[in-house]
Amino acid sequence: MQKRRCGIRTAAEYRERLSPSLWALVAAAVCGPMAAVVFSPLDTTLALFIGLVVSVAIVVALLAFSPVVEVRDGELRAGRAHIPVDLLGVPAGVVAEEARTARGSGLDHRAWHVIRGGIDGIVTVPVTDPDDPTPMWVVSTRTPDRLVAAIQRAQVRLRTPGR
Repeated sequence: MQKRRCGIRTAAEYRERLSPSLWALVAAAVCGPMAAVVFSPLDTTLALFIGLVVSVAIVVALLAFSPVVEVRDGELRAGRAHIPVDLLGVPAGVVAEEARTARGSGLDHRAWHVIRGGIDGIVTVPVTDPDDPTPMWVVSTRTPDRLVAAIQRAQVRLRTPGR
């Protein structure tokens, strides 16, 4: 990774868009035919056009507004929030039953969460800043091991003098 100079952003060490699953996109696209049925008494050509526009608009919106998780410039970014990695503890990635518990009954309401359905993996990272009321971040990811490794690399890089 290149060092940050003159306000120029460096390449992300880790980047993932938490886009919806294929099944969620297909389910969203079904809204188009429903819209077409509503307008079919007026004009079938207009109804087909409206149905197509509705389907495309919903799918594009779901993809465009999907949050991004990334580690860049010594920060963990999840959705619209970001925190320097030197204010974070040791990250832990979980999948399967542990991830369901982390998203459900084990979820701390004070934590910052970026959780998406259809994405099984979770990374939890404790916040070590005593002034931060948020005890941890809980972030969905398809590759928990890669996100954990990227956070740890960024933490080491910040703690190593001369980098």
